[in-house]
Amino acid sequence: MDGTHAPALPLQGLRVLDLTLARAGPTCVRHLADWGADVIRIEPPAAEGEDVAGNRYGPDFQNLHRNKRAIQLDLKSNEGYAAFMRLVADADVLVENMRPTVKHRLKIAWGDVHAVNPRLVYGSISGFGQDGPYGTRAGLDQIAQGMGGLMSITGLPGQGPVRVGIPIADLTAGNMLAFGIMTALFERQRTGVGRWVTTSLLEVQVFMLDFQAARWLMEGDVPQQAGNDHPTSIPTGVFPTQDGHINIAASSGRLFARLCTAMGHADWAEKPEWKLQTGRSADRIAINAAIAAETVKQPSAYWTALFEENGIPCGPINTIDQVFADPQVRHLGLAMPMHSPRLGKVEVVASPVSMSGVTKAVRRPTPEAGEHTAEVLAKVEQEASAWAAV
Repeated sequence: MDGTHAPALPLQGLRVLDLTLARAGPTCVRHLADWGADVIRIEPPAAEGEDVAGNRYGPDFQNLHRNKRAIQLDLKSNEGYAAFMRLVADADVLVENMRPTVKHRLKIAWGDVHAVNPRLVYGSISGFGQDGPYGTRAGLDQIAQGMGGLMSITGLPGQGPVRVGIPIADLTAGNMLAFGIMTALFERQRTGVGRWVTTSLLEVQVFMLDFQAARWLMEGDVPQQAGNDHPTSIPTGVFPTQDGHINIAASSGRLFARLCTAMGHADWAEKPEWKLQTGRSADRIAINAAIAAETVKQPSAYWTALFEENGIPCGPINTIDQVFADPQVRHLGLAMPMHSPRLGKVEVVASPVSMSGVTKAVRRPTPEAGEHTAEVLAKVEQEASAWAAV
C-alpha cells in the first residue's frame, strides 16, 4: 500500500522528524509511523560504499523502519543545518537518542528547536538521563539491565547475573517515550505549546522492576533469583512433560485445589502445610517436585487441554517458529506482510495495539538510504516560498 492513497489513520497529519539510531529511539518512532504519522527519517550522508544505518536489509532494520520516509542531511554543514531547521519549523514532533552533549554540539537541542517552533514536541532517550552524575555516559541495553537490577533477579538461584533474552530496556524506553510524546501532544491541543519529553534506559528499567522494586521500597526485602518460579505466587512455573515443558499458574487457593483435583491428587490441597499461600511458598520445592512427577507422565498437549478444561492457566513453551505457527498468533495477525522493492515479500512484527475501524498494514516499505531527500526538501522549499509570499 503506498503512502499517497492510504486510508485515514489516527495520526494522519502529524509530521515527525526521526533522528534516532540503534533500537530505543526507532522503537518509539515506529509506533508513530505505524499509526499514520508522516515520519521523515534523517540520516547523515554515508561515505562511499558505507551505510551509516548498518545492515539496512537485515531483519532488525527492516522491522524498525517501515512506514517512514528517509532523507540524508549533513547537519554539520551550513546547508544541511539550514534545511533541517526549515523542517523543524513545520514539524510536530522530533525524536532523538543522541548523547546529551552531541545534540548541543550540533545545535539541535531542545532550546535550539523550541526557539524556532514553540509547538514542537521534542522526545529524547538517553542512557541514564539528560544530566546528573551519569548524564554524559553512553547507555546500552545490557548495561541498563545490570545497573537497573534486572539481572540480579533473572536466572536460576545461585546462577549469577543473567540478561533477559530481549533488549527490554531499549524497547521499554521506546514504548514509554511514545506514550510521553502522545501525552504532550494532547496537552498541546489546549496550550498550543510543545514540551521536552525525556526518558532513559535506566529510568525505564527501574520502572519495569515494578512489584520487585516495591518489595524493597516498602518492606526492605531484596528480591533474589527465582528461576522459572514466580517469586511470590506458588505454584507458578515451568514443569516437565513427556515431550517438553509447560507453564502452569495455580497460585490461589481455589486454583491450587482445582489443579490437585484435575491431576488426581485432591489430597494435596488438604495438606495443612499447603492450604495457605504462605505454606506453599515455604514448601515450593516439594510442591514443584510433586507436580513435576505427574506432568512428566503425559505430553504437553494432554496437560494443557486438561488444565484449560478446568480453568487453570497454562500454556506450552514455544520456540520462535512455534510462536508464529500458533493459531492464536496467526489469528491476531502478528506477522505483517511487507513488500520490499529490494527483498520482495517479507513479514515484519505487527503493532500489538488494535483500534476499531483501523486496519494495520505497512503503507511504506522500509526506505532506501536518502530515498526521499529530493521529494522532502523540494516540498520544504515550496512551503517556505509560499510563506515568504504572504
